[in-house]
Amino acid sequence: MSSITVNLPDGSNREIPDGSNALDLAAAIGRRLAEAAVAAEVDGVETDLTAPLGEGQTVSIITADSDRGRHVLRHSTAHVLAQAVTRLFPGATFSVGPAIEDGFYYDFDLPDGRTFNEEDLVRIEDEMRAIVADDQPFTRSEMSAEEALELFADQPYKCEIIKRVMEAGGDTIDAGEVSSADRISAYRNTDEFVDMCVGPHVPSTGRLGHFRLQRISGAYWRGTEAGPMLQRVYGTAWHSKKALEEHLHRLEEAAKRDHRRLAVDLDLLSFPSELGGGLAVWHPKGAIVRRLMEDYSRQRHADGGYQFVYTPHVTNGQLFETSGHLDYYADGMYPPMDMDNGTYYLKPMNCPMHCLVYGSRQRSYRELPLRLFELGNVYRYERAGTLHGLLRIRGFTQDDSHIFCTEDQLADEVASLLDFVLSVLRAFGFEEFRFNLSTKNPDKYVGSDEVWERATVALREALERHGLDYGVKEGDAAFYGPKIDIDVRDAIGRSWQLSTIQADFNNPERFDLEYVGSDNARHRPIMLHRALFGSVERFFGVLLEHYAGAFPTWLAPLQVRVLPVSTDHEEYADSVRSRLEEIGVRADTIGADDALGKRIRSSKLEKIPYILVVGDDDVAQRSVGVNPRGGEVERDVPLDDFVEKINAEVADATRLALEA
Repeated sequence: MSSITVNLPDGSNREIPDGSNALDLAAAIGRRLAEAAVAAEVDGVETDLTAPLGEGQTVSIITADSDRGRHVLRHSTAHVLAQAVTRLFPGATFSVGPAIEDGFYYDFDLPDGRTFNEEDLVRIEDEMRAIVADDQPFTRSEMSAEEALELFADQPYKCEIIKRVMEAGGDTIDAGEVSSADRISAYRNTDEFVDMCVGPHVPSTGRLGHFRLQRISGAYWRGTEAGPMLQRVYGTAWHSKKALEEHLHRLEEAAKRDHRRLAVDLDLLSFPSELGGGLAVWHPKGAIVRRLMEDYSRQRHADGGYQFVYTPHVTNGQLFETSGHLDYYADGMYPPMDMDNGTYYLKPMNCPMHCLVYGSRQRSYRELPLRLFELGNVYRYERAGTLHGLLRIRGFTQDDSHIFCTEDQLADEVASLLDFVLSVLRAFGFEEFRFNLSTKNPDKYVGSDEVWERATVALREALERHGLDYGVKEGDAAFYGPKIDIDVRDAIGRSWQLSTIQADFNNPERFDLEYVGSDNARHRPIMLHRALFGSVERFFGVLLEHYAGAFPTWLAPLQVRVLPVSTDHEEYADSVRSRLEEIGVRADTIGADDALGKRIRSSKLEKIPYILVVGDDDVAQRSVGVNPRGGEVERDVPLDDFVEKINAEVADATRLALEA
């Protein structure tokens, strides 16, 4: 029998029979690898395990427990979802069904205006498990666009995708549904079901099974309100039963931590319908935490050599024509207001106004770097379907800084900003970070390619100078410059994108900003955009979920509650509260109108760091019973000792935060 030799990722090679595929190769390496394999990378291209291998190819096996492997599992499970729906609902049509972070979805249009319900999800999942049990092979085929239109004649959304790809000249669109206008790829499970897809997929449905359908939502076709409303079914899929159960447990924990529910339960803020979507009012307790966050930010910026500025909420549209926002960001802005002297907009960004501050007079190189800071309110018209409490909101406050520097200062300034960002995030309890470099979107940018390249190189060098591992998000930058995004991992392992550092060579050009150099010539500064919280509102929402509402003592809206055992002890309880307030502790007293046990339970639900109970013995010896959140109850603690303890705790936490 003839054979071929293939190369392995470690540099070695292996001889296998001619006509073998990647699954055969995995089996030759080891049984466990073959069982875990879901796809392969052949000469840098992901492909099906069942595709034949050729002489001299480099082959890497993709296993189910890797990020790429889970993506294949989820995309394959999405196909099984569509197959189950078309079985159970004859006449159903389907559009796209990509893998997404931690799961997948598929969009459907059911006949006669029918809608899915929760009972349908159970039926669909049962049908999916039957398809998995059948161990149906995923078989790939290719065809011309004309043949694909004939094959999918009863699927109008697929036909529209094919026609759009033909018109576009063959670019991949719609979540990887089509690879080229010349050859359309599709996968068939049985004669019953075929779906258009680039792939790869698992060899057969029997390799799936650790999945769960989760919810139903509406979704406009192509994400535009002009299109028909489809029904989106979400699910999650994992490589093992244990991984699935761990994920479902994280989701349960996340539901308990939902900041929208906690904000109501803890009386922090609300979203009154009278205001309209995406706008919040802050209640006294929430405002305390917000004030502490903002005061902390002001102090850190003052200590860091920043100069404070204030800018208006509304401005003439000419400003945003100069900055480029009206060309590239108009969809994210509130509609214009026509006034007697021009058209005005609520500002979506602070940066154009900071450019005006810089350009208000001639600048010398001796003033650079010039660091401007503002807690600036901005307004962005987010679509109603995308709003999500404080995490996606229409009116918010950025801890916004813009730094104007020379090109020689750029690397040091970015490196310093990375230290600043990490110190702030650590001060609020985050310890795990991920860095991403976002590069130019070739279809949406201002400025020359040369300028973008210089800015991108500067950010890349700053990351590497810090020795930081980072990913690259191709094409994810804003229209005026590349950026570094810093994600944090919260208490239950979720990732949140918070802080941003962005290099901008373009706005200084568009606003004709200059400085006089040591050579007495005029030069163009570089502008750095930087937000540490990102937005105060979003950061607060993430903090609320990270701590599940149990803020650390220094940040808690109420730090101590004093509970008298009976009315006889209320006067002493009030004196304890007054003593704490004298040293700046936020404390209150709840009288003995209700039973003590009920008041303790109610106070614990408010997640107050310390509950103090005082009775006869405490009055006599000036002591307190200390019931700390999450700790053991202590009796007969001298009041002076507790005052000293909490004062030191708050002072130390505040000092460490400011010195972070």
